[in-house]
Amino acid sequence: MAPPAAAPRFGRSLGAAALIGAALMAGVDEIVFHQVLGWHHFYDRATPAVGLLSDGLLHAAELIALVAGFFLAADLYRRGELHGPAVRAGALLGLGGFQLFDGVVDHKLLRLHQIRYGVDPLPYDLAWNGAALVLLAAGGALLWRARRAGSGRPR
Repeated sequence: MAPPAAAPRFGRSLGAAALIGAALMAGVDEIVFHQVLGWHHFYDRATPAVGLLSDGLLHAAELIALVAGFFLAADLYRRGELHGPAVRAGALLGLGGFQLFDGVVDHKLLRLHQIRYGVDPLPYDLAWNGAALVLLAAGGALLWRARRAGSGRPR
C-alpha cells in the first residue's frame, strides 16, 4: 500500500520561494546595474577596487542564497510538500522585498550607493521603489488569495 500523500507546507514553501526571489533580484541588480550599465557598485564610498570587491561579495551572497532557496524548494518538492500558491506569492514578495530594502536602506539610510550618479536621483528612486511596491502588492495579493482559499494554514 502506498504511503498517504504529504500535506503541502505553506510556510516553508513561502520562505523558500521568498529566498529565491530576493536572490534573483539581487542578481538582476548586480548584473544589470553594477556590471552592464556600470551605474554603481554595492559600496561606492571608497576606491573603485573596494567597489568591485563589494560587488563580488554581493554576487557570492546572492548565489549562495539562490542555491539554498532551490535546495529548500527541491526538498519540499521531493517530499510532495511544495505549495504552489505559496511559491508564487513568496517569489514576488522576495523580489519586491529585496528591491525595497535596497532602495530604502542601502540607498537612503546607509547611503552605500545611489542608483545612478550625475543625474537627479528622484526619478530613479521613484521607479525603483515603485516597482518594488508593485511586486510586493502582487505578492501580497497572491498570499491573501491563497490564505483565503483555505490553503494557507501554516505548517
